[in-house]
Amino acid sequence: MTRAEEVELSIRKKFHKQLFSAFAKAINEYELLSPGDRVAVCISGGKDSMLAAKLFQELKRHNKFEFELEFICMDPGYRRENRELIESNAELLGIPIRIFDSPIFETVTDIEQSPCYLCARMRRGYLYRQAEDLDCNKIALGHHYDDVIETILMGMLYGGQIQTMMPKLHSTNFPGMELIRPMYLIREKDILHWRDYNGLRFLRCACRFTEAAEEGRIINENANSGELSKRLEVKKLIARLKETNPYVESNIFRSVENVNLSTIIQWKQNGVAHRFTEWYDGPNEEGM
Repeated sequence: MTRAEEVELSIRKKFHKQLFSAFAKAINEYELLSPGDRVAVCISGGKDSMLAAKLFQELKRHNKFEFELEFICMDPGYRRENRELIESNAELLGIPIRIFDSPIFETVTDIEQSPCYLCARMRRGYLYRQAEDLDCNKIALGHHYDDVIETILMGMLYGGQIQTMMPKLHSTNFPGMELIRPMYLIREKDILHWRDYNGLRFLRCACRFTEAAEEGRIINENANSGELSKRLEVKKLIARLKETNPYVESNIFRSVENVNLSTIIQWKQNGVAHRFTEWYDGPNEEGM
């Protein structure tokens, strides 16, 4: 049995409920796939995107309906050893990736304000363009359940807003293209367990800013270093809260499913702000 077959077997057997069932549930619940779709699965080289690729391959094996897959990987300026690790893992796991280059790291290195934000936006644009060139109508990213709840708290604590990472989004700049997050219901601890069980080693983070911070180097003194730590702070906060409330993670997730607009002071819809005073003295004074 090859290493790829061993990994696939672990997904079908040992991690079927935690990984594949959660993957399939998100696809069904949020209507992420339709017959005839051509999906560009975006590979960063980390554990999440590599697992997403394997889960898509497993879903394709079930062949409930026809859809096509492309596995694309953008090299934004990785160190040679990082790119080689991506290539070797793809070969090991039987993922036929297409690697294309972009100058993103070189472009954002000297940006003084929010380099991470600019990098993320540029990455998304390059991925959409590559997917479009391959006649895909969707790109799939590897964000998971923990990313979602961390994003909710980050928005509240640092952004002063209630928002979440949506399971799917229409592209505003690439008509007809859609972004999907099929790992939306998968827990990070289960991804880590799968990785360690199979003895796999993936890129942790190949970002030059993160590497510089970990090595004690400074790339740009004016760069917003707080962007690198906010998610980690929120992750630690959730872990502390979980010590006294084992349901804190699911409660955070459910909070954006159970929004009661009758108790919201102000909200936005399609960029337009609305206030409770619009309906407060109306015929339905008990709420909307």
